[in-house]
Amino acid sequence: MLSGKDIVKSYGSLQVLKGIDVDIHQGEIVSIVGSSGAGKTTLLHILGTLEKTDSGSLYFEGEKMHQLKGKDLANFRNKRIGFVFQFHHLLPEFTALENVSVPAWIAGESSSKVEKRASQLLERLGLSDKMESKPHQLSGGEQQRVAVARALINQPGIVFADEPTGNLDSANATSLHQLFQQLRDELQQTFVIVTHNQELAAMSNRVLHLKDGRWAS
Repeated sequence: MLSGKDIVKSYGSLQVLKGIDVDIHQGEIVSIVGSSGAGKTTLLHILGTLEKTDSGSLYFEGEKMHQLKGKDLANFRNKRIGFVFQFHHLLPEFTALENVSVPAWIAGESSSKVEKRASQLLERLGLSDKMESKPHQLSGGEQQRVAVARALINQPGIVFADEPTGNLDSANATSLHQLFQQLRDELQQTFVIVTHNQELAAMSNRVLHLKDGRWAS
């Protein structure tokens, strides 16, 4: 599904990624682990097209992602990729339903169609009674579930998550882990997750260890 070859990335004189190869298959959860500064988030951002490589190639279902630019790249990212971050980045003035709907509105879909799908997602994630709630009325775990629903609204091929449980207590973190597994098993949803949470990593299909910009054996 997703393939990266010889990915190199530097910031000034600091080389963060030193020739990374990676293959991600549909319907699997892959966790990327490693110490702080190992290059995990940089790699996740490159795989998710949020940052460009200095060199190397990136393919998504055979399409050359490393060659996309401007509006083509933005459209590809919006429609084919979902993101979940440590901080939920929900719009405070919007309801849960509206927050989930934003990526599909950006894609130009009709409001009625979008809101129906957003409602179904929120119901599936156990938030049927929170659709009209604004972020400040939701718990941390509920806000993160809204963020997951938002990542799924355009039915992306792959979801990237950067420390998704970093701000959750252990009970909510476990609940989110189980949700990822459920979405993988029921929808064949693919996840690539950067995490320090060993419990989450243990639930993955594969765990990749990054050390000093290279895969550790």
